[in-house]
Amino acid sequence: MVSINSGLEVDLTGQVCSDSLGYEIYSGVGGAIDFLRGARGSQRGKAIMVLSSTRMNGAKSRIVPALTEGAGVVMTRGAVQYVVTEYGVANLHGKSIRERALALISIAHPDFRDQLMETAQELHYLDRDIRRSATARAIYPHDWEQSKVFRRGPAFSFVRSRRPMNAL
Repeated sequence: MVSINSGLEVDLTGQVCSDSLGYEIYSGVGGAIDFLRGARGSQRGKAIMVLSSTRMNGAKSRIVPALTEGAGVVMTRGAVQYVVTEYGVANLHGKSIRERALALISIAHPDFRDQLMETAQELHYLDRDIRRSATARAIYPHDWEQSKVFRRGPAFSFVRSRRPMNAL
């Protein structure tokens, strides 16, 4: 089963709000969480969250350091597997907070990436020595990632090296 749900905001840890922006309610939670759980529980299932990278005609990012005050967490950081914007796909499954922040920044609108990187460093999600890039290319170091399939379990992805990331 594959679930595709939409969201209004995603924070750098992967928490999703899909019913409000701050205290302003847009909709009910609906069945999004039920479909997400069904997809996560099914064999080879995928839980996908889709959203545009910006709102208010490009003035604000939908990928934010922290959800807006008053926004409800509809989908927890551990529930969503994939977040999709027009700039790509962030696979959050099994990732650390550092890896999640990098993956989500890489699919944010390019106009907001530097600001998101700075805030992620202030929140100690990322080390200060990570160099920011002014390009629209993805920031997440996919070439450092390896996957391992264990005989009696799912595949896991992990970063194979702890070398400095200032090559980014």
